[in-house]
Amino acid sequence: MDVEELRGIELFTGLTDDQLAELATGGDEVPFEPGDVMFTEGQHADDWWMLLSGSLDLVRKVGREDVVVARMDVPGRWAGGFRAWDDNGIYLATGRGATPGRLLRLDAPRLKELVDHWFPLAGHLIGGLHHTARSIESTVRQRDALVTLGTLAAGLAHEINNPAAAASRTVDDLGHCCDALLQSLTRLARDDITAAQFTALDDLRRTTVAPGAVDALASADRESDVAVWLERHGVPDAWELASNLVAGGIDVGWCERAHEALGDGALTPGLEWVSATISSKSLLSDLADAVHRISDLVAAVRSYSQLDRASAQRIDVREGLESTLTMLGHKLKGGVTVVREYADLPQIEAYPGELNQVWTNLVDNAVDAIQDGVDGTGTLTVRTRAEGDWVVVEISDTGSGMPREVIARAFEPFFTTKDVGKGTGLGLDIARRIVVERHGGLIDIDSPVSEGKGTVMRVSLPLKPRS
Repeated sequence: MDVEELRGIELFTGLTDDQLAELATGGDEVPFEPGDVMFTEGQHADDWWMLLSGSLDLVRKVGREDVVVARMDVPGRWAGGFRAWDDNGIYLATGRGATPGRLLRLDAPRLKELVDHWFPLAGHLIGGLHHTARSIESTVRQRDALVTLGTLAAGLAHEINNPAAAASRTVDDLGHCCDALLQSLTRLARDDITAAQFTALDDLRRTTVAPGAVDALASADRESDVAVWLERHGVPDAWELASNLVAGGIDVGWCERAHEALGDGALTPGLEWVSATISSKSLLSDLADAVHRISDLVAAVRSYSQLDRASAQRIDVREGLESTLTMLGHKLKGGVTVVREYADLPQIEAYPGELNQVWTNLVDNAVDAIQDGVDGTGTLTVRTRAEGDWVVVEISDTGSGMPREVIARAFEPFFTTKDVGKGTGLGLDIARRIVVERHGGLIDIDSPVSEGKGTVMRVSLPLKPRS
């Protein structure tokens, strides 16, 4: 081991020549090639590894995927050695060669001996810090995961409850409508209606329109005219029946043709039958809308979670934005107006599940900024555009904006301006790591507080990931 090489590494600034020589003789120089696994996640961290040259990817197992969480590419970067202070210390990630290079390996007992000899107080501080950090990380990760899961689950349950309740009510109403339909048919049969008369009535029924398609301004006058006509011909519940008939586009002229086909005796059950068919079509349309809404929510959850996708995919960024807006739909109500300004975008290579976490954080922050305003109302704008070899996503709000001192610290680990229990459990520091370190992109904040324009979070993603 070359002592001069160690002297040039910033990590060892302040060590004497004797200390550097002791370090060099106590450790081993280990070369590696791309793909070589130097240490493995979850195994006991028996050795301390420090980079001398080249680069090493730190890989963690996330579900069934191997995810690169960081890269050691500067001499002096290190990993492992935790058993010097903790018998249960493990490697937090797998070290895998990215480019040819060399590592300095020092076993944990020797590392502890040197640190205790050179810096006894530092050894105690490192050991205490390791135990405290591991305990805090474990607790915070569990709590944040539960809070995030609970928030999204509650919101999804709220979104699904509305169409589910509507579908349940519609099914009940459809049952009553079917009863009315059968009763009117029974009454028509009792009145000895002929096949020709029923065919004529059915032909007239086919000329009705879908409920809701009638001009609302014209329907009020038409309803009054039809009701008067029904009363004049002795039809019971004329006003209630008129309302439903007019909803299907029926007017007095249509009623006259029905009277000619049926006569006085079968007019009432004939009109009731037509009214029931109009109601049936309306209720079936409502039921279809509710079922489609539930289906869309399920599809959004599938897209959001990306459970059926491999880690890296060619994706349309807008798909992830839309699924995120759907998942947070329960928050986008009560005064929050959503504006979408989507440009035509090329697909990019990315990790869709991770990007969805970024969008969740940015949208959640924007909504909170709006709701924390004077009247709790405002506009959330989601904008996309292509700029050369980049795709740019901007998520802006009309809140009060970020103070300069908050902007300066926004991407620091553990920094937050939110109260305990509020938010998605994903900080801007992690969002920055996903965008910058995982995708080779950029993320920045534009918050011109003096102009009162709220905050713009801007994410720029390359069309192709860095090599």
